Amino acid sequence: MEDAQIDLRQVTGRVKWFDPGKGFGFILDTEGGPDILLHANVLRNFGQGSVADNAGITVTVQVTPRGTQAVEVLAIAPPEGEAMRPAPIEDLGDSDPAEIAALPLEPARVKWFDKVKGFGFANVFGRPEDVFIHIEVLRRSGFADLGPGEAVCLRVIEGKRGRMAAQVVSWETALREVR
Repeated sequence: MEDAQIDLRQVTGRVKWFDPGKGFGFILDTEGGPDILLHANVLRNFGQGSVADNAGITVTVQVTPRGTQAVEVLAIAPPEGEAMRPAPIEDLGDSDPAEIAALPLEPARVKWFDKVKGFGFANVFGRPEDVFIHIEVLRRSGFADLGPGEAVCLRVIEGKRGRMAAQVVSWETALREVR
């Protein structure tokens, strides 16, 4: 059997849509190429179980007989304008993105998250109290949803009613930042 040459290339685009229930979604190539299939397993290998619609994404792709498919996620950025939009959450106020980025990353596991309710909670390793996660913070962080038990890292602030996430980062992204 001959070794087939696999032609891989890097593409930057925007998430058209992603449905974790279906296990896939599509990326719009910013250079105008065909839509790119993003399979849930490829996204999970990056450390996320979901990604927000219109999030910026850089992937390695290959062309197959069934179309162009992402084989590796290299980076995800929040949807355009999301990081700069004032937070609709009183406790975050007008937090400067640079101030939030300067906060330490805290390893956590998602306790539960309800997309319909628009919030959930995580447990930070070594701390007894829960950390509140608002859906807008999740979206600005480039996620669409979180699953129970999912490993993430949080940048946390003290809110009026306790600790709350100011940013959510995938476990694998946090590991790359630390190195």
